[in-house]
Amino acid sequence: MIDRISVFLPFFNEEKIAPLTVKKTVSVLKRHFPVWELLLINDGSRDQTGAVIDRLARTDSRLRTIHHPANRGYGAALKSGFYNSRYPWIAFIDGDGQFDFAEITALMDKQTHTGADLVIGYYRKRQVSFFRKVNTFLWQTVVLLLFGLKVKDIDCAFKLISKKVIDTIPKLESERGAFISSEFLIKAKKAGFKIVEVPITHLPAKRTGTGAALNVIVKSFVDLFKLWVKLR
Repeated sequence: MIDRISVFLPFFNEEKIAPLTVKKTVSVLKRHFPVWELLLINDGSRDQTGAVIDRLARTDSRLRTIHHPANRGYGAALKSGFYNSRYPWIAFIDGDGQFDFAEITALMDKQTHTGADLVIGYYRKRQVSFFRKVNTFLWQTVVLLLFGLKVKDIDCAFKLISKKVIDTIPKLESERGAFISSEFLIKAKKAGFKIVEVPITHLPAKRTGTGAALNVIVKSFVDLFKLWVKLR
């Protein structure tokens, strides 16, 4: 049974959607977990996201904020969440309203029945462009060929993770969103942790993420080959 959990939400320029995302997440946490914390991570937003989440955090001592002075990238936000979480289980979703955190119960049920160390979501229907879908297919094919990691969706931003995974695997290096999830799962697999998957709902994005930029994609493929050389 998972009764203590750390959850984190990465935000970048999400001043409008942040209050609703936090409200819904807190509601789920109160219903299902006796002990919990919620980390709100502001990755150098240029709007009022920082002020918004600080105001939200003052309403409940179980909410904590982490601020990056400048935008460092999605990977950096994930690392801040992973390495500042205190409880035995860690979960995260993006802060942009594309996920329903109530589906955490499906991930918990899967963990209970399988004893897995990581339960990762995969999209029933991914709400992204055709170009992003093609890029994801090519990326996952390369990851499979180089590392033998076969999952339905490496980058799905809804995961439930045992803290012992974070405490055991080599420290994550990437700060780019297009690579961080792959680096994390590759290192977890190499360390012998059990990974299972569950389908989750993906809602349409409110804006286009930087992970779709061509220069980010190219750099991520370069990083992937560097990791392959390092782990051989």
